[in-house]
Amino acid sequence: MSAARGRTVGVIGAGLTGPLLALLLARRGFAVTLLERRADPRAAPAEGGRSINLALSPRGIGPLERVGLMQQIAPLLLPMRGRMVHELSGQPVLQSYGKRPEEVIYAVGRAALNRMLVSAAERAGVTLRFEQRCTGLDPSSHRARCMDERSGQQFELDCETVIATDGAGSPVRASLVQAGVCEARIEPLGHDYKEMTLPAERTGAHALDPGALHIWPRGGFMLIALPNPDGMFTLTLFLGRSGEPSFASLADDAALRRFLAEQFPDLAIHHEALLADFRRNPQGQLATVHARGWHLGGRALLLGDAAHAIVPFHGQGMNAGFEDCAVLDALLERGSDWAALFAQFERLRRPNTEAIAQMALENFLEMRDRVRDPAFQRYNRLAFELERRFPNRFIPRYSMVMFHPEISYLEALRRGATQAEILEQLDRPAAGGGIDCSLAEALVRERLPELAGRDPDWRTG
Repeated sequence: MSAARGRTVGVIGAGLTGPLLALLLARRGFAVTLLERRADPRAAPAEGGRSINLALSPRGIGPLERVGLMQQIAPLLLPMRGRMVHELSGQPVLQSYGKRPEEVIYAVGRAALNRMLVSAAERAGVTLRFEQRCTGLDPSSHRARCMDERSGQQFELDCETVIATDGAGSPVRASLVQAGVCEARIEPLGHDYKEMTLPAERTGAHALDPGALHIWPRGGFMLIALPNPDGMFTLTLFLGRSGEPSFASLADDAALRRFLAEQFPDLAIHHEALLADFRRNPQGQLATVHARGWHLGGRALLLGDAAHAIVPFHGQGMNAGFEDCAVLDALLERGSDWAALFAQFERLRRPNTEAIAQMALENFLEMRDRVRDPAFQRYNRLAFELERRFPNRFIPRYSMVMFHPEISYLEALRRGATQAEILEQLDRPAAGGGIDCSLAEALVRERLPELAGRDPDWRTG
């Protein structure tokens, strides 16, 4: 039974998850208002300090297909087939994400995607209210307290239900914590980040292979680059706040020039442009949000980063938020008790978002350190071979997360741990990396149940 039509819903935050959620709700007949503290992204420049581009994978593509937007979004996408690893010496080496041609992830510009989602929500009948800041929930009425950024006028958003997609620093979450409904812990990462731009060649071509995510792993820190359709690359440096090297140690231009020359010599012709960007652009911080108690009956719900912000190293922040939207939409198809729906939503999602939070942190260590390790590369080759031999049982953990949305994050984490143990038992570097086929088959069949025939709609429980 579909949830009752006509309910008024306020969605707080029009980044990426908010407009998609508002669109899904409007398609179900709800009266939706989308509130955003920033100006309309279709008429204003992108806000500084936010990621310029992101990685879109099948977990995010599915919800976009659900609302019929993928054909419109497709021209914005650049497929990346793997990590191009840049060592201090030697040629870059591609480490493929998967073994099948379709196993790619897509670089997509945040601003362009945001504009498309906002416009689609408006076409669906969503009321858009920009430059309207939500400061929290009123403790008695449980309505959103808001302020007009231009006039300073304060008001309450008149709606029956508030769904907060207002990011890692969510004021709605803070109100739920203050009311004793929610427990939240913010776990900062010891590394900050800074974005820079690698310009296109004079011909307009990309200066690097645009079919890969480029990574300069340096042990303890790293630089990555994602392609943009205009021929540029967005570079992001992830570096400690203090110590050597760190953002603190790069306080003057001479130190920064030495750092660039020593660590990224293959970008030498761009060093002055990178230095200018480094000085101009803000230094961003990263953290994981662990929260319990995402909802207040049927009156308020946290969704996306407001409930479970994660670090960006598995490329799943946006995708997990979009998957949230699809899960809630599927639950609304099945019931009309909003308090029960919200409780079920948290029961389904929180174990999975905790799992991807853990895997994102682990992927940071993998990207900055382990991708250079011969043992890691050997394990990857062995994992791909086991996937080829046992495709319904053994799928590398990265592939489960990125290319198999029918497998939950939690199951990917659990199966990934079992698979790591199997790889450890099968790894035989002294034997030239050959597989003991009998042992492999025995371990895989004994420890990994078949995945074939799974219900793809695990998301509704």
